[in-house]
Amino acid sequence: MRMFNLSMLGLCIALAQGAAVAAPSLAFKGQAVASEYSQWLAPLPFMHQAERLQVAAKALQVVDAQGRVLGELAGRFETLDHRADANGLLVATLDKKRQQALLTRLGSDGQWAAPLYLPKTRYAIEGLCLYRDSARNDFLFLVGEEGIGEQWLVGHAGVPLAEARQVRALSLPPQSSFCQADDASHSLYVNEESVGLWRYEAAAEAPLLREPVDLRAPFGGLAKAAAGMAVVPGGLLALDPAAGALHLYQQAAGHWTRAAVVPLATLKEPEQVSARAADQGLELLLLDDKGTHRAQLAWAPKALPLPGAPAQVTALAQTDGVPSLGDAADDPAIWVNPQNPAQSRVLGTDKKGGLLAYDLAGKQLQDLRVGRLNNVDVRSGFRLGGREVDLAVASNRDTNGLHLFAIDPRSGQLSDIGQVPTGLTEVYGLCLFKGADGAIDAIVNDKDGRFEQYRLDGSSGKAGGQRVRSFSTPTQSEGCVADDRRQRLFIGEEDVAVWALDARSNAPATLHKVIGVGGPVQDDIEGLALYHGAQRDYLVISSQGNDRYVVVEAESPYRLRGSFQVGLDAERGIDGASETDGLEVTSANLGGPLGQGLLVVQDGRKRMPEGNQNYKYVAWAEVARVLGLE
Repeated sequence: MRMFNLSMLGLCIALAQGAAVAAPSLAFKGQAVASEYSQWLAPLPFMHQAERLQVAAKALQVVDAQGRVLGELAGRFETLDHRADANGLLVATLDKKRQQALLTRLGSDGQWAAPLYLPKTRYAIEGLCLYRDSARNDFLFLVGEEGIGEQWLVGHAGVPLAEARQVRALSLPPQSSFCQADDASHSLYVNEESVGLWRYEAAAEAPLLREPVDLRAPFGGLAKAAAGMAVVPGGLLALDPAAGALHLYQQAAGHWTRAAVVPLATLKEPEQVSARAADQGLELLLLDDKGTHRAQLAWAPKALPLPGAPAQVTALAQTDGVPSLGDAADDPAIWVNPQNPAQSRVLGTDKKGGLLAYDLAGKQLQDLRVGRLNNVDVRSGFRLGGREVDLAVASNRDTNGLHLFAIDPRSGQLSDIGQVPTGLTEVYGLCLFKGADGAIDAIVNDKDGRFEQYRLDGSSGKAGGQRVRSFSTPTQSEGCVADDRRQRLFIGEEDVAVWALDARSNAPATLHKVIGVGGPVQDDIEGLALYHGAQRDYLVISSQGNDRYVVVEAESPYRLRGSFQVGLDAERGIDGASETDGLEVTSANLGGPLGQGLLVVQDGRKRMPEGNQNYKYVAWAEVARVLGLE
């Protein structure tokens, strides 16, 4: 896991040295209530008097302002979290006897659903918290001993799944026992008792990177320790139990600022806090050895506007994982079987070993271990000796050459037919272009920005080719796609822009800007693909920097049509796609839900369960629907 950098450390020092405003007033209300864990409840339409959710000696309880029990689930529990909606209350807790995390739901009829138990862990669970993403998928984070943690998919829209699914393992700090998730900002906050408070991205496809909220002195403002936390819109509250202090943090652009420190001298090492907005600030529940204390805090953080959730689609299917471990899958291509479209094939590179072929259900059919292939593309109608075949070409980083494969037009079976050397020193991206005369060119690039274009020839029965053009971009490029209809080439200069130019070998390589980095496109620009629609053509761009896919019209002025993410599908049990390198799309009718075509994207972070990288299949009809495409 990546540690924080010096700029983050400087932020923490600034937090420690910055002058905090005077502590807002804190007034306790009434006597402590005997409970082991307690959280405020948002108003429940089906249980108007409900105020708190709490763990008592032998039950999980919903209680009102007078402490009367409105609903109860018998058992011995510890720690808890919840999410409420108009139809019920989703609760996560830990069964002390079984030492297993569980989910249950209090329905609008006032009845508790049978608990959904997560599988037993190999570690003791210290804490847990719920998170609901923008697609209303419900996740449970588990925090265990010695920095072990996990993220599980447990429900959708407050309804537990029949079976929980592990999304990913988490490497968390040691001495962690508390966590809280903020659904609005997709943040996970975890304590490290003797060090500080950390923020992670909570989304299932997010990288496991942490950043400090505050650290223990002298690097931050925490005097002795970090324990329980509470999230409110625009704010975060955290306890330093050893110092008897409550720290208040205001969310700022890209970081947290410490607003104040409230002394809790009358409490004995409080470790848990729950907060909710009130007319005069916040109402708190503070838990120490004596029980739960109610208090009024005269402080209200300013909630910052958050970006809207991107459009989302889900994958219909996913391929088997590539054979190689780590960052291995890279670029797909789609071969359409003209006689039987349902028997079409998806090709995918394993850049640590070869070329793979999958059927439309994602099952691996072939594995050609021929070298470190990076990008691949296909075209039909290639003359190989006395027969016509379809052609797949890949960039081979072992030989810095073009690797050619014949595709049987009837069966889709691939066979290796040889290589064409290039003049490049570090072969990288590749795409094919079929000209008006039927000749097929391979456009291949180097990591230094150089491009070479080769006219391919199989008349001898073996792979052959001749360089017909060279050009370059100032910095590294990889993704490219050719529009055979309009004889146009699109290339992606990774940190700069997508460019368009004439694809013909005898034409000048004059670059015209399609879309630049910034706004919807965040570097790196990776894969490019072209969708030929009945009314309009679209260029699809892998915007790796924000895990999105950007769609622009494929003709000048290249109007932006929107962006989307590939999210998790709880029903099918398929994770989303992120950190995508290559992608490909076809408008061919492949049958059923693929009647308008298929989009294939490389998945850089395989989750649920974690495993080798693979490729995700998305129905183009879903993309067209969420973006309003013709």
